[in-house]
Amino acid sequence: MKETKFALLKTSAVCGFLTPLIALIFISAAICYYPEFNWTENALSDLGVTTGCSSQLFNYGLIISGLLSFIFATGPFQYFNRNNVGRIGSIIFALASVSLISIGLFPENVKPIHYIVSVSFFVLIPISMLIFALFFCLQKEKRVAVFTFLSAVAAATPWIFYFSLRYVSGVAVPEALSAIVFSVLTLVLSSKMLRLSTRLAASY
Repeated sequence: MKETKFALLKTSAVCGFLTPLIALIFISAAICYYPEFNWTENALSDLGVTTGCSSQLFNYGLIISGLLSFIFATGPFQYFNRNNVGRIGSIIFALASVSLISIGLFPENVKPIHYIVSVSFFVLIPISMLIFALFFCLQKEKRVAVFTFLSAVAAATPWIFYFSLRYVSGVAVPEALSAIVFSVLTLVLSSKMLRLSTRLAASY
């Protein structure tokens, strides 16, 4: 039973490492196949409704990375053991992953579903980070707590500046910046879970 738990924890950690990699590869490829894309004028979701393979690359990339992210979210649920704060953060992270999948399933021309799931994704990201930060604070892991809190602030800041200053006409820049922060936190948590699974398996 414990061996199964270690294996699941390790699997989720590996999925956490793959999530940002898959997203980066597919989105970059979609941009390459759509040279008209403009970072300051477009939304990343514009790539999902283009002609040719660009839309398929973008949409399938989000679906695959969202599925991997959802599997990853089961890891923190186990990693946080029976701590309700950590588990709530994991559930919200999983909901963000479902939103990411939905962005690919319901492209920009599927209204209003696409708008709802897109907003949900970028709102749920900093919320889950704040809850994770609270968990680490309660666990006396101060450095990780501060890092996670600052990650939540970094994920929200591009949107705060966008709506207050309108520094770009499109939303691709704040979307990308928030996604990068999301990816970094995923990698950090994956590293912690991988180390834990290895340590527990060795001591079992």
